[in-house]
Amino acid sequence: MSQDRAKRNAAEEAVRFVKDGMVVGLGTGSTAEIVVDLLGKKLSKDFKIKGMPTSIKTKQQAEKLGIELIDIDDQDIIDLAIDGADEVDANLNLIKGLGKALLREKVVATHAHNFIIIVDVSKLVSRLGTRGPLPLELNPFGAGALQILRTPPLSTT
Repeated sequence: MSQDRAKRNAAEEAVRFVKDGMVVGLGTGSTAEIVVDLLGKKLSKDFKIKGMPTSIKTKQQAEKLGIELIDIDDQDIIDLAIDGADEVDANLNLIKGLGKALLREKVVATHAHNFIIIVDVSKLVSRLGTRGPLPLELNPFGAGALQILRTPPLSTT
């Protein structure tokens, strides 16, 4: 089976879990892109969803397809999030974030009641980290507080 067919099969299977009226986390990457396309084609008067994209690229794709989008601040719970992984080992440990959307992906996944990771055989590895540099997340939130923690305590003598 070709890699394209395998990705499409994984995407089609994931989309089967999306029901009318759901809030759906829309992932980033080549297989997630297929999911978004399939959801756009499925839209009708009897099937409507709200999407929460994990990247600007996914947002633009969903907008073009007519998927109603909401922001993370507009919704406490996401019914289902669907996203891909960059690498998966035999123990189902995985790496995400090589597409540069790690923070958004994590926030959406955290809010999801259910989370489906879709991969094809090309993502399977014997050891994580074999496809290149691991994603590193840098966020300035709390940097000042961390600096205070590194300062030596005041002497009381």
